[in-house]
Amino acid sequence: MTDEKQIQEQADEEMINQGFQELLDSYLATKHRKKVEIITKAFNFAKQAHKGVKRRSGEPYIMHPIAVAKIVCTEIGLGSTSICSALLHDVVEDTDYTVEDIENLFGPKIAQIVDGLTKISGGIFGDRASAQAENFKKLLLTMSDDIRVILIKIADRLHNMRTLGSMLPNKQYKIAGETLYIYAHWPTAWG
Repeated sequence: MTDEKQIQEQADEEMINQGFQELLDSYLATKHRKKVEIITKAFNFAKQAHKGVKRRSGEPYIMHPIAVAKIVCTEIGLGSTSICSALLHDVVEDTDYTVEDIENLFGPKIAQIVDGLTKISGGIFGDRASAQAENFKKLLLTMSDDIRVILIKIADRLHNMRTLGSMLPNKQYKIAGETLYIYAHWPTAWG
């Protein structure tokens, strides 16, 4: 391994550890019961599952689930089950792990939320979001028994919007347009 590659891997590892520590610090500052062990287990599992994968920005992929988990914790105010689900939200979709693997390691509730997140990733929040927006009300009413699925997916979309700068301009416009279309219909989804 070249010195440059080693230096980059060390820098990535420091970034990942710092990001996770910031998440833990934010979580520990909340009034939620302190379930650091399961959050750490979810982080380590997701980190290993996404090992070697980079985002378009060049940063390690695990930084995205960490950021989504931070949004879930600090901006939405959810607890350990949601934080774990946010850390694991792309594992089933992007790796060879299954919902059953998640359930065996993290229990049925986290597995149910991760399964719900995986199922809607191709729906209203997926690549065909504009075409799917009319089905938003039906999706919300039938897709999930747990509102945390929707809240974590919103956090996921929020982080993707915050990091659009690394995308090509046409992709930026497409994602921003889809997001605007979805959220412009949000109030009527309940009507």
